[in-house]
Amino acid sequence: MPIHIALLRGVNVGGQTSLAMAELRAMFDELGFAGARTLLQSGNAVFEASASSGDALEHRLEAQAQKRFGRPFDFFVRDAKEWARVIAKNPFEAEAKSDPSHLVVMALKDAPAAGAVKALQAAIKGREVVRAAGRHAYIVYPDGIGRSKLTNALIEKTLATRGTARNWNTVMKLAAMAGG
Repeated sequence: MPIHIALLRGVNVGGQTSLAMAELRAMFDELGFAGARTLLQSGNAVFEASASSGDALEHRLEAQAQKRFGRPFDFFVRDAKEWARVIAKNPFEAEAKSDPSHLVVMALKDAPAAGAVKALQAAIKGREVVRAAGRHAYIVYPDGIGRSKLTNALIEKTLATRGTARNWNTVMKLAAMAGG
């Protein structure tokens, strides 16, 4: 069965929207997905599912999470091959090696329009750099993420889509878990 990576948006961050990873793994088991494993406490899972599109898996996971946990969760699902392409398309190879915790990949629900990406680049007030490829944005935060004015809210509003970000260390750990 194909291997997939699921990223949840806004889980166990800042004391809000807490979700135990054991509960998340149990939900994957209930859905009949094999080998569900989680990474960290921020809603990262690797699992096996029959050949189904990422969109179909996202909808199924979101519906089940709403039913099981009583609140909505955004899921971003990529198969292992797509995740490998995300890594291969990284336009910031030097930063990936020298400062991987300040390089993030943001998985997006929809690919943003080129004009939206340009508008986001124009909205940057600091030294951050953004590039986009399909349903992913690559962002370098050379001065750190915590104090940056380039927030998820600004990114989502400007790109007109929802997203969730993971630093490069996490991206690579998920790839290893998925067998890449």
